[in-house]
Formats: sequence, structure tokens, C-alpha cells
Amino acid sequence: MQKTIRIIGIDPGLRRTGWGVIDTLGNSLRFVASGTVTSDGDMDLASRLCQLHDGLAEIVHSHQPDEAAVEQTFVNKDAVATLKLGQARGIAMLVPARAGLPVFEYAPNAVKKAVIGVGHGEKQQIHMMLKILMPKAEFKGNDAADALAIAICHAHNRGGDRMRRLLAAG
Repeated sequence: MQKTIRIIGIDPGLRRTGWGVIDTLGNSLRFVASGTVTSDGDMDLASRLCQLHDGLAEIVHSHQPDEAAVEQTFVNKDAVATLKLGQARGIAMLVPARAGLPVFEYAPNAVKKAVIGVGHGEKQQIHMMLKILMPKAEFKGNDAADALAIAICHAHNRGGDRMRRLLAAG
């Protein structure tokens, strides 16, 4: 008998970190919750990272996911912005890892391919497919929608070779 697996998808960002929680049983997906953790741009970097940490820790505690999926960071031309995004991504990986969850990483193109069928697409296409895949899904803004897409990507990929290797190693 299959077990329902709860997945949290996290779209890291220093200003806004999106999160989305879904349940998956076999091929079925069910929306649980989504939202955004924000940091105060007027505060110093360390305080902002603490805000992200505390907000994500509360989400993980309240929704009790079994697994986490985090989007990989892309490198852009602004090295300072990339570094700050990397620090926010560290928090996005640390929080579920500290809660004892396995954490998986997905490239943005892999997320798009899992949700809309191709590796390149617009945000509106992702929003539309989220509503088709999970009609009861509610998300405010691109960050929460992206986080749900990351969770769906993991749900589609979790049965593959990556998961078998994880289970064999554990």
C-alpha cells in the first residue's frame, strides 16, 4: 500500500522566499498550502537571513513535510546579488535539513519541464498548469507559484534513480 508523501517546495530569495506544500500519492497531487516568507529590506543581511530562517522553520514545523525540494540558483551578472541569493538558498536548504528531511535540488529548466512540458516558458504558463494539475491550488504571487512548481517537479522525479540511490545510501 502506498503512503502519502508531503513535499515542500522552496523558491529561495532574499526579499521573498516562496514555499508550497503538496501531498502526493502515486500519480495524484493535492494542494495543501503555499505562501511567501519575506525579509525586511531595511535590516542588515544577518537579520534578514534570520527572518527567512525563522519563517521557513515555522512553515516546516506547522506542515510537517516528509521531503523538501529547492530550486538551484542561477548565476547572473551581478555578483553581489548572486551571493546574497546563495545565502538565502543556504537558509532554504538548512531549515528542512535541520528538521531531518531529505533535501533535493532542481534546476529552473527541470522545474519548467516537469510542469509545462518544456524547459523554457513564461510564468503565466506555470500558473495555468498549476491550476490544471491542482484545481484547488491557491497562490499569491510568482514566488509561491514557483515553489509549488518545484514541489510538483520533485513529486514527478522522486521515484527515479535519485530516490533509489538516496534510499540505498540511507
